Amino acid sequence: MSGPTEHHSPPTDVRIAVISGSVRTERMGPTIAGWVVAALDDTTVDLIDVADVTLPDDSLLWPGGGPRSEVADRIAAADGFVFVTPEYNHSYPAALKRLIDWHYAEWRLKPATVVAYGVQGGHAAIEHLRGVLAELGVVATRRAMGLRAPWQFLDDQDRYAPDPEVCQGLAASLAELRWWAELLAEARRDRPLPV
Repeated sequence: MSGPTEHHSPPTDVRIAVISGSVRTERMGPTIAGWVVAALDDTTVDLIDVADVTLPDDSLLWPGGGPRSEVADRIAAADGFVFVTPEYNHSYPAALKRLIDWHYAEWRLKPATVVAYGVQGGHAAIEHLRGVLAELGVVATRRAMGLRAPWQFLDDQDRYAPDPEVCQGLAASLAELRWWAELLAEARRDRPLPV
């Protein structure tokens, strides 16, 4: 007598947008974002640097609407997100909040993880960002990364080169993100959220 047959769908090709959230001149954001992109080597990745994005004037923004931004289509095309953010004054930067606020439907029913950094590891930025993402219908992964003083772990080419356990932590966070991205892509296609 044979057991129940297991059905496994083939993995979907998911697109992950890595969003680098700092605009300061001297910043670690692009370095950390590059580390994340390298860890997503088997995934389609779109790197969005907030410093390179020009958003419309905030006077034109209203809840859930406003003119389309230059990155709206890129955000809409993503199946999941990695927010790379510093911690400023116990939260995340205003430039990242503006990027988030200028979009609404583009974020909905998609997963995100946060890779934050700062003197103490960026954990306050993670928690503040999770609350905002929940309001937008984003599924924040349980695993997130808080990197303490990452500027102390640069190699001779100024790349972020942390201890192996930190890299393993990122791999676990990204595996969870990919699982949610595949699951929610299927759900958005086959089971629309009731309104």
